[in-house]
Amino acid sequence: MKLPKLEKPDKYQGLYVFDFGDHAGVGFTAEEVAELLESERYGQGKVYKIHRAYPDGRLELRGVPAEKFQLEAGMFFYSRDEATARADFKRLVNLAVRIAPPCRAKVHLARHTDDQYVVAVIYPAEHDDEVSSWLLDGEYRTAGEAEGGAGTVERYYQAKPEILERHQLFGAGENVSRTAEELLASTARAVQR
Repeated sequence: MKLPKLEKPDKYQGLYVFDFGDHAGVGFTAEEVAELLESERYGQGKVYKIHRAYPDGRLELRGVPAEKFQLEAGMFFYSRDEATARADFKRLVNLAVRIAPPCRAKVHLARHTDDQYVVAVIYPAEHDDEVSSWLLDGEYRTAGEAEGGAGTVERYYQAKPEILERHQLFGAGENVSRTAEELLASTARAVQR
């Protein structure tokens, strides 16, 4: 796969390279990659996340399975009492007000079992690394157990917890995704942004 020389390569970190087979494009958002993978024409493309970009133009890429763009991932923070869970929920929502999360996400405060509450933050799986970093950078802490991943989201939905409160988070979104028409019209370009 041959990639173009990029001006200001650091602005591409966190974006994606899409290998169309006969050429590659650099600078797609996660939403744009998902749109391409859902299309009949580009559904077999290969995807790489730009993990690091160096001043000399080198890119460190990480392959991303196409299935990841169809999954939700999440972080789940458990507590034994409702008051603690409500405080954890409020702290997470306040974090999103102070520092916007890297992507859209939903936050639930739920009664998970008779003696367990959970604060769940659920988001598109392709943003797993960024959400983890956002929580760490924002110093979000809880006293109880925590777990995460796509499988945990599945188990959470299957358990059908009683949702006591919910909140929608909107991502910082420096790179605005294009419409499907704009995206498909630009697939021949080597540099997308």
